[in-house]
Amino acid sequence: MRLRSNLVLAVPVVAVLSVFLCVPALRAAAAAPSDDEKAKVLERLNQSASSFHSTSADVEFDTIETDPVPDTDVQKGVVYYERKDGSFRAGVHFNQHNGKPSAKAYTYTNGVFSLYEPGPNQVTNYSKAAKFESYLILGFGASGRELESKWDITYLGSENLSDGKAQVKTEKLELIAKDPEVRKNVPKVTIWVDPERAVSLKQVFTLSSTSTYAGHYTNFKMNQSLPSDAFKFKTDSKTAYRTQ
Repeated sequence: MRLRSNLVLAVPVVAVLSVFLCVPALRAAAAAPSDDEKAKVLERLNQSASSFHSTSADVEFDTIETDPVPDTDVQKGVVYYERKDGSFRAGVHFNQHNGKPSAKAYTYTNGVFSLYEPGPNQVTNYSKAAKFESYLILGFGASGRELESKWDITYLGSENLSDGKAQVKTEKLELIAKDPEVRKNVPKVTIWVDPERAVSLKQVFTLSSTSTYAGHYTNFKMNQSLPSDAFKFKTDSKTAYRTQ
């Protein structure tokens, strides 16, 4: 379904509608980290989320197919997230697709997920996306309480990742959606979250046993003014609009 495909490619922003997957993760032979460690991570997220207002970051989205024909699709750009007065906005502006210039963009504002495609010069609005808003903030300004209300969480330990400037200690969380409707499309999500800033440096969605989607985020700018076009498209008088 095209909506599902577009939502997944947005993650994260949109981060994520940035978000619909599956497949069990490989476990280490050692015993799983304790629930006490998970509780500590979620409490740190509770504290840091309260001071999260906005962020921008460079992003790379990789879609990897291993069967029937191996293929890797790579999109790069900039993401924007904002939480203000109880509302959430997200935007992704791509500048590269498989090494070639790109101007595709996604936004989520006022409960509507929108896709801009420069080729046909078209904006498609998906008005039914609002019910997934609570999942869009996955790893970006979400508190531990918010995550627990929507996901069954397994703590998988710590891992150092580069945020483009330095190595950052992240906490790896496996998330299983509690909502059966969401879980049908998104059986599992794995995130590497920095609990001190309430942002994800990496998100992995296993769409199937042969298809994986991943987002890698670097060069965060926390709680700074976002550009005026962060949640807008560069359209013109010939741009066509559709609603689904």
